[in-house]
Parts: sequence; C-alpha cells; structure tokens
Amino acid sequence: MEKVLKTERNNLHANPRLHNIYGHVTEILELRAEKPSLQVLFIPGNPGIVSFYKDYVVAVYESLDRKATVTAIGHIAHTLEDWENGRLFSLQEQIQHKKEYVKEELLPQRIPILLVGHSIGAYISLEIFKAFPEKVSYMIGIYPFLTMNRDSPWQSLLTKSAGSQIVSVGVSSFAALVGLFPTWFHQGLIRTLLGRSWSSDAVHVACTYLLRYSMVRNFTFMGMTEFKKLQENLDWAFIKEKENRMAFLFGVDDHWGPLSLLEEVSHNASGVNLTIEKEGHTHAFCCTKAGSIWVANHTMDVIRKHVLAS
Repeated sequence: MEKVLKTERNNLHANPRLHNIYGHVTEILELRAEKPSLQVLFIPGNPGIVSFYKDYVVAVYESLDRKATVTAIGHIAHTLEDWENGRLFSLQEQIQHKKEYVKEELLPQRIPILLVGHSIGAYISLEIFKAFPEKVSYMIGIYPFLTMNRDSPWQSLLTKSAGSQIVSVGVSSFAALVGLFPTWFHQGLIRTLLGRSWSSDAVHVACTYLLRYSMVRNFTFMGMTEFKKLQENLDWAFIKEKENRMAFLFGVDDHWGPLSLLEEVSHNASGVNLTIEKEGHTHAFCCTKAGSIWVANHTMDVIRKHVLAS
C-alpha cells in the first residue's frame, strides 16, 4: 500500500507517503535520484514525524546535486491516522522496523547506504549499522541521544513521568482535548509551550500530529522504553571498530547529548569525527528553517570529507 501526499519545497516535490513496512503503515519522506550513487537514510528522533524534517531533507538532496536518494522514515504509529488501532510500540520494535526496511528496500539496490540519525534516531542508526556493517558506508549522529544523562534533572523527571501510565494517559487525553479547539488556539499554545522561534511549517505539523491521543500515547511509551534501554552501556567495542566511519554533532547546551558524552566518545573511540555546534541552534533544529539549513550544510561537509572523498 502506498499513498502519496504531495507537498512542495523550493520547487521540489517532496513526497511524504504511506508505505507498508514489516506489516506497519509508515510515513516516509523521500526525494529520489534518477540514478543514485548513494542512499541517505534519515532516522528521526521521538516523536518520529518525518514532516518536521522537510527543509532538512530537501537541503541535503539539493546539496548532493540530486544524485543521491534521500529518505526519511518515520516511526510506527507516529502517523496522522491511528493505523495500529491503539497499539503501542517500543524502541526495540522501532529498531526492528527500520532494519526490515533496510533489508527489504535498500539492500537489493546495491548502492552505498549512509545513515543519519537525530536524537534517539542516532541510537537506532547505530543498531542498523551493527546489523549491516558491510552495507553501511558511514553514519552521522545529530544531537545524539545514546545514553541516559544522569546529571539532567529534566531527564529524571521525564523518566518518572513516562513510566507512569496515569501520566501518559492524562497527557494524551489533554492533547486530544486541546485538539478540539480552533486552529488559532492550537497555534498560540504550541508557540507558547514549544518555542516562538519555530517556523510556521513546524507549528502546523505539531498542531496536526501532536494533538492526537494515539500519537501522544505512542511517543510517550516509546520514550519510556528508551529510558530503560539507554541505562545500558554503549557498545564501545563496535564504535571503536567503526570509528573512522562515524561522526557526531553535539550542541553546547543539549541535555539529550551532553558534552560529557562527547568526551566519553572521544576517550573510547578517538577516531570518531566529533563536532560541537556553536551557532545557537537547538536539539529541535528541524523546527526552524535556519537550524534545518545549518545542520544540512554540516551533514554535507561530513559527506564530502569522509564519504565522497574516499
């Protein structure tokens, strides 16, 4: 099943579509090259709504002179409609979902795969890399959420909140209730709660997706399973083994990917390409046009230096 939902950005037709992957209806945003020499697979954070990343995907595609296919794959049940009838999906299920997509859709194409992951998407990308180490040419983690930050009071609070079904149901119900109000109310509330610097497109996506009960229940449940899984130690042996095929971008004040994690990566795998973003963008870079373009340019710098030049 495939349903195309056309949109247009910078004279390009980005094609968010519904695609059946591993038995689950999934939203995909893709720009295809006629004869691609590279497949860029982007894994979003949580919530995994690909429409937040339109500006980023288009910018990367254009920077590659439209010679690579760029695909952003959403998470199961992080969709406009509740195709899963209320079922909740864990981090591990989302990882398996992405592995199946790579196995069924990308491996038969026999072209190099470059993974890009934002936030928890960086962790998912690592797991894909481990599953297909000979097929992945490089991996880039953007503001990566790879392990719990025990120095963050905010993460501690979120861990306790996400672990409570009462809180999750309450937040989801409140979001659905707000969704009944007029559009002007949604937009004002989203800008007040999430950021006045957000682009109008990002606010529209947030109002469209994040005020739905099933959507909120799913991203809070996924968050709960993230917090449990990321208590475990990273697979430093694998990261060290593939250090020359990895890059991470960190923010100055990002509790999801703190600079202490950068130092830990540097200590355990000194060959990993590490960068600190100091331009004032945030973890939610995709919600502003400036952030999307800056991160896309950084992505291209890494690709040119470490992928295309090799």
